[in-house]
Amino acid sequence: MALQKLSLVIGGAASGKTGFAESLVIHAGRARTYLATAEADDAFMRQRIDAHRASRGKSWTTVEEPLEIARALAAVDPEHIVLLDCATLWLANHLRAGGRAAGAAEALLGALAAAEARVLVVTNEIGQGPTPEDPEARAFRDASGALNQALAAEASLVVSVTAGLPQVLKGALPQGFQAGTSR
Repeated sequence: MALQKLSLVIGGAASGKTGFAESLVIHAGRARTYLATAEADDAFMRQRIDAHRASRGKSWTTVEEPLEIARALAAVDPEHIVLLDCATLWLANHLRAGGRAAGAAEALLGALAAAEARVLVVTNEIGQGPTPEDPEARAFRDASGALNQALAAEASLVVSVTAGLPQVLKGALPQGFQAGTSR
């Protein structure tokens, strides 16, 4: 079984989810596009983005797009597999730019449905900690949870990664795939 139209990898911060997702895309053996949603708003994020870019190497086509996912996906060669990293950062960017959480999931799902290429979305699970005291943080946690649930409902493969260990929640990993063997 190969990666289907939409797959989802979810996990906490620094859980190993991006590395696992990259391995899945590499295993597919097709040309690949990395659709990055992070913005270099400070020195920490610039360093993190640079480190991610260097670790991927030159075998990826990288598109940096913090907001316009539909436009970016429409421009990708349909023969490529897209790794969208990450939906949580895209949501934060969307809300910071004045967007509304109510339409965020629908907008992203519409863009993914319209995409001709296969897409693997990486997202953060942020709802496993205590309830935030700040109303904005609670609203973001709730919007992120709703987005993740909507993505998982549409995805044919959903994998949760914790401490670098993948657990398939829905679907099946591609035949012959060994987690952690490709980079």
